[in-house]
Amino acid sequence: MPEFKYTAKNTDGKAVAGQLTAEAEHEVVAELRRRELTIVSVMQAGTARKSININLPTLKKVKTDELVMFTRQLSTMISAGIPLLECLEVLSEQSENKFFQESLNDVIEKVRTGGDLSESLAAHPKIFTRIFVNMVKAGEASGELDEILKRLAEYYESMAELRREIKAALTYPAVSLFLIFGITIFLMVYIVPQFADIFTSLGTPDKPLELPLATQVLLTISNFMQEQALLWIGGMTALITAIVAYKKTDRGSWQFDWLMLRLPVFGSLFRKVAISRFSRTFSTLIKSGVPIMSALEIVASTSGNRIVEDAVNQAKESVRQGDPLAAPLAQTGVFPGMVTRMISIGEKSGSLENLLTKISEFYDQQVSAAVKSLTSMIEPLLIGVMGGVVGGIVLAIFMPIFKIQSQLAG
Repeated sequence: MPEFKYTAKNTDGKAVAGQLTAEAEHEVVAELRRRELTIVSVMQAGTARKSININLPTLKKVKTDELVMFTRQLSTMISAGIPLLECLEVLSEQSENKFFQESLNDVIEKVRTGGDLSESLAAHPKIFTRIFVNMVKAGEASGELDEILKRLAEYYESMAELRREIKAALTYPAVSLFLIFGITIFLMVYIVPQFADIFTSLGTPDKPLELPLATQVLLTISNFMQEQALLWIGGMTALITAIVAYKKTDRGSWQFDWLMLRLPVFGSLFRKVAISRFSRTFSTLIKSGVPIMSALEIVASTSGNRIVEDAVNQAKESVRQGDPLAAPLAQTGVFPGMVTRMISIGEKSGSLENLLTKISEFYDQQVSAAVKSLTSMIEPLLIGVMGGVVGGIVLAIFMPIFKIQSQLAG
């Protein structure tokens, strides 16, 4: 019978290696499981795994869909009893993203030499976030890595869906405002000057045509945009650059996030998104066995909003001193009363993760409803803005013509 080499970890987490004689690989896997060992790799003695070398285009990042697929497949393969190292090798070979493939190969080498999966993944923070690494670490400690990976995949899918909804809500007004801005510049730079020449030709040097105030203002602005193009384009560019640079500062980032939560119409949506993200991330981490202090630290750093981050950090310090979580969250004023009350009930009943999940589901529904309402409300509003801008320009242009027609009729 063939000999099989194996590497595994015992219940203390120490690496062990050896050889077993068996008819097939699955018999070795069954025997190692009977010995309560966590399998890292099983390979027939005297053989080497073939590697696939394909020239793939290099990508600088890994898409969420790719990470979700990897996580789900790894969960399925581990639950089927396939050794961890073999799972990673198979997933690396089938990856079409060369950057992801190279990163997985590095993870494989670290695991092969006895490293923990979580520590190996942590070496690639651009792909595997703190949430991913900490949940994998909790899965390794609890022996439920396959279930934890399944929860991770569901978490990333839900967050991706949330991002898609926000993108859908912001894309239409952004594109519409861009079109309004572009049409306005086109009219002011190319159309209005042609009418200015017509108005000049209608008068005489001794008695120029008397124009209404609105028309005079419009022609003045048009002349400025024509003659001082470098000035106003440079000014707008400098303003945008200054805003972006200021937003990158600590104070600017805080003020920008504060403003985002207080914007008319959009502020309510952004607050609901922040609460949904907080609840889902916190619930997923606690349910996976991550300690509450580590979970709060991760939730704060991944909240996506400095105001929420500061609120969670304040609550974390209170929890560190032995206080319940709900009270300090309520004192920040960021979280609605319903959220803090449900968290308080969850703490008292020992079902905090379940209530956090219900909060996230509720706010996911609120976000979806808000996006639909926002879209239906903004569409006519932007059409009105576009009509007002274009109509105002057209009216200011035709007012002198109407005046001349009335004088001729009189």
